[in-house]
Amino acid sequence: MTENECWRKKFRPDIPSPARIYDYLLGGKDNYPADRAAAAEIALALPHIRVACEWNRAFLGRAVRYLAARGVRQFIDIGTGLPTVGNVHEIAQAAAPGAHVVYVDNDPVVLTHGRDLLHGVVGTAILEHDLRHPEAILADPELRALIDVGEPVAVLLAAVLHFIPDEDDLAGIIATLLEPFPSGSYLVVSHMTADAKPEVRTAAQVYDQTTTPIYPRRRDQIQRLAKGLELVAPGVVWLPEWRPDPGTSPPPNPADAYLYALVARKS
Repeated sequence: MTENECWRKKFRPDIPSPARIYDYLLGGKDNYPADRAAAAEIALALPHIRVACEWNRAFLGRAVRYLAARGVRQFIDIGTGLPTVGNVHEIAQAAAPGAHVVYVDNDPVVLTHGRDLLHGVVGTAILEHDLRHPEAILADPELRALIDVGEPVAVLLAAVLHFIPDEDDLAGIIATLLEPFPSGSYLVVSHMTADAKPEVRTAAQVYDQTTTPIYPRRRDQIQRLAKGLELVAPGVVWLPEWRPDPGTSPPPNPADAYLYALVARKS
């Protein structure tokens, strides 16, 4: 089977894709009627979901800038989603010229658009892998060409871990990803929860009809994902509460984010 035939077999515009739903909620154009219909159902349960998606992107940008300011020059963004405004390599390389960024995803549309975006961009790559197989990610020769295991790295898992069921051992996946890297490496996570908004459970049922179900988790479960790492203040908080930009006003209802955020450091 050729690469093009493999792509066509994986590509199912008739089945909603979380990456394309997210793209639509962010105002993107790389989505299909099935994705838009699913997004409309989600928005009925979670009326602030579009703002929450924007807050998630903003948190990721703040985290990347925070880490670049602390000397991190290597970023592995897993479950990257479709390209949008403020992609990780753009933020990282603006804050730290020469930074290397490796994107990882297994959605065929994400990979196609990502390869087009990154064509000719020095210090970047996008790789096809599944987060549930971290050893394969780390062993990829393209990643090894850009990422030095002797230097600190930031592993970015923004709005992706809630697509992994408990039986796949999230903590073990994270530990494997960080194991070869030295002290001063970081983990960045945002994760959906129903702690403040039970309607998140209703929205999660919509994802049962997509390519990938979703598994909201409690704050204590999310914090345990960073076990053995040092949480960066302010700890596990709602997306807009994580180190907001100076001069910005906090939103009146930060729990409308529907996702917690955390950054943790390997000692």
